[in-house]
Amino acid sequence: MKAISTNKAPAAIGPYSQGYIHGGFFYGSGQIPVDPASGEVVKGGIAEQTSRACENVGALLEAAGIGFDKVIKTTCFISDMGDFGEFNAVYEKYFISKPARSCVAVKTLPKNVLCEVEVTAYAGDK
Repeated sequence: MKAISTNKAPAAIGPYSQGYIHGGFFYGSGQIPVDPASGEVVKGGIAEQTSRACENVGALLEAAGIGFDKVIKTTCFISDMGDFGEFNAVYEKYFISKPARSCVAVKTLPKNVLCEVEVTAYAGDK
């Protein structure tokens, strides 16, 4: 297994890593809308938070040497299913290859953010 980490995405806030490559796949930890430079949750609503979460995912993918086009599965968590449409409007700008996806509403997310995005991607022989 090869650990993946970058300072371009938020540091882990618990006993876990940002991601791993194993068996030709990248497994990324869920990314929340925290600005990696400040460590603070981005201001704004679901659109701004979704964008930041996706940018953090992008930073992990970049650190793994792959791009959004290699993502095969996402798991998305949102705090209010009423935000589903707005979440999708931002999400589809990043995940243009339309990977398989689960999206669920949850009661609470870390730091009381509105969304979290987790990915599995094909990494080849890295």
